[in-house]
Amino acid sequence: LYVWLSSVGGGVIAFSVVSVLMGLGFTFYSGAMEAWLVDGATALGFEGGFDQVFSRSQIVSGTAMLVGTVGGGLMGQIDLALPYVVRAVLLLALLALAYKGMRDVGFRSETVSLSEVPAAAMRIAREGVRFGWGHRSLRLVMVAAALQSGFLFWGWYAWQPYFLELLERDAVWVAGVVAALLSVSMMVGNSIVEVVTRWCGRRTTLLLGAGAIFSLGMIGVGIVDAFVPALLLLLLAGVAMGVQMPVRQAFVHAIVPTEQRATVVSFDSMISGGGGVAAQAGLGALAERRGYSAGYILGGAATLLAIPLLWLVRRHRDHEDFFAGSRPTEASACAIDGLPSIASVDSQIPADISG
Repeated sequence: LYVWLSSVGGGVIAFSVVSVLMGLGFTFYSGAMEAWLVDGATALGFEGGFDQVFSRSQIVSGTAMLVGTVGGGLMGQIDLALPYVVRAVLLLALLALAYKGMRDVGFRSETVSLSEVPAAAMRIAREGVRFGWGHRSLRLVMVAAALQSGFLFWGWYAWQPYFLELLERDAVWVAGVVAALLSVSMMVGNSIVEVVTRWCGRRTTLLLGAGAIFSLGMIGVGIVDAFVPALLLLLLAGVAMGVQMPVRQAFVHAIVPTEQRATVVSFDSMISGGGGVAAQAGLGALAERRGYSAGYILGGAATLLAIPLLWLVRRHRDHEDFFAGSRPTEASACAIDGLPSIASVDSQIPADISG
C-alpha cells in the first residue's frame, strides 16, 4: 500500500491510515509471537530464564536491523520504493514459512463456531485486560514503559535531524552511521544481560539501573552542545535500553498465565503505543518552538518518573522478580508478608497473587 500510494500521489492522511494498520498488525503479532515462544519452550521442558532468550532474540533482531538499515539505504539510492518492495516480499516469505512450520505447543486450543467468535474474542480481551491492568506490578510496569517508550518514539526519530544540526553539515550518510552504531549499542546491552543475570539477584535491579542510565543519557543528549558527546550519550542510552527490554519482557511473561499471555502482551504494547502518541505530539510541538535539545531534556526528565514506579514493583517482592537460583525460599518469601509457607500449594495459586 505504501508503494501504491506513492505511485498514485496519496497524501499524508492516506499514508497515516496505512501506518495505523501496520502498527495494529504488529501489535497483535508481537503478543502472539512472544506467547507462542514462551508457551512452547516451557512445554518442551525449558527451565532457564527467558531473560537470556529474549536478549539473544534481540541480538538477532539488532543484527537484522543493522543489515536492513544499510541495505535499505543502498537500495533507496536506486529507488525509494525498492526497500518497501523487498520488505513486502520478505514478510510474505515469512508468512509462508510460519504457516507451514509453526505449530502450537503447550497451548490448549478452544474450538468455537463462527457465530461464537465475536463473543469469545471479547471474553478473552476482557480477561486479558482485567488481568494485565488488575495485577499491581504489571500495571506499574506498563505505566513505566509507557513513560519510557513514549519519549523513545519521539527521540528515535528526532536524533537524526538533531545530530545533523549539531554536526552543522548536511551529511545524510552520518545518520546511517549513527543508526548502525545505535543498533550495535543495543546489542551490547543485550549481551550484558546474559552476563549480569548470573550474579544479579533481581530483575528490578537491572530495570532500575538501566532506566536511570537511559533517562540521564537522554537528558545529557539535550544538554550537551556538541556532536561527539551527544553521540556517546545516545549510545550509552542505547546500551541501557538493550539491557532493560529483554529483562522487562521476561518479567511480564513470568507473571502472565498461558491463557492471557498473548492478550496481555498486546495490551501492554497498546499502552506503550498510547504513550508514544501523546509524547510525539507534545514533544514535537515543543521541539518546533524551543528546539530538539529542549525535547530531549524535558522528555528525558519525564522518563525519570518511571523510576519510582519500578521501585514500587521492587518493594512488592513478586516471586517473578527474582532470577532463577536467587529466589528466596517460599517460607522466607511468605514470612516477609507475614503469611504461612505456600511451598506445597504454589502451583495451584493464580499467578496474580503468587509470591
